[in-house]
Amino acid sequence: MERRTIGAAALAVGAVGLGCMPMSWAYSSSRQRGEESVRAVHRALDLGSTLLDTADMYGPFTNELLVGRVLKERRQDAFVSTKVGLLVGEQHIVANGRPGYVKRACDASLRRLQTDVIDLYQLHRADPEVPVEETWGAMAELVQAGKVRALGLCAVGARGGRRSGTRLHDGTIRQLRRVQQVFPVSAVQAELSVWSPEALETLLPWCEARGVGFLSAMPLGNGFLTGTLTPGQGFEPDDVRARHPRFTAEMMAANQPIVVGLRRIAARHGDGVTPAQVALAWVLAQGRHVVAVPGAKQERWVTENAGAEGLRLTAEDLAEVAELPRARGSWD
Repeated sequence: MERRTIGAAALAVGAVGLGCMPMSWAYSSSRQRGEESVRAVHRALDLGSTLLDTADMYGPFTNELLVGRVLKERRQDAFVSTKVGLLVGEQHIVANGRPGYVKRACDASLRRLQTDVIDLYQLHRADPEVPVEETWGAMAELVQAGKVRALGLCAVGARGGRRSGTRLHDGTIRQLRRVQQVFPVSAVQAELSVWSPEALETLLPWCEARGVGFLSAMPLGNGFLTGTLTPGQGFEPDDVRARHPRFTAEMMAANQPIVVGLRRIAARHGDGVTPAQVALAWVLAQGRHVVAVPGAKQERWVTENAGAEGLRLTAEDLAEVAELPRARGSWD
């Protein structure tokens, strides 16, 4: 698989990574099977999808434990990315950016992941009670201590939380400017997909201009862009899509033209090419500093996703994607 470089630290990873979250968090728990997920991680590494993206809050903690089972055997094959800064309670999630907590959380992640170094340590969310420079400074000390190789920041902008007249990622860019004064940012992780292209406006150019890697979260639109979901199929209560404004039966039906368009492009590239691969290839076409991180928990999906790296979209394909209808949600 093609290798892409992340940030000033020049960390090389496969162009398509593996988002490990669905294996133990946020999606239907009845379909989470540990052994099946372990096989999926092994398959990703076999195919060159070296970036394994997890977080201490996923589970919480169980996702890192699962990834650690594979790292114990294949640490040299993997690029490990995990996150810090969010705590999971009974019915809520809170931020904790206190320096002492960050250092303890890193040590705990290292134990769960069964490794002595984290390749990319990302700040999941800034703590509103702690200056982000203090949190980032503690993370920088972890680099100096040899526990972490590079630092990343997850985008903060919620789709529905924008003030009038602001762009989606203005808050993230303000944070990036602040933390860059403390220690270099190697990567930014934010949603980027055919149906959520907002990062193209300001965030992606900001990263490209500064040599910062961009990790595309949810590049398959929470599974919608794969074309395998049926409008009105319903989701289990613990599945994030059960509350997502684009996954009501009405909106899933309204957004079908997007999938139809991806299928049309896939058909031009031959038998076996899927809408998901077109969606991932579109993400990879946005820049050499972009790495797609689709979530998956089965070997067949990992294999399909990795195959997108070899798909080269034409100028006609990209123009057709640009003309696809804007994704709709229940707020529209």
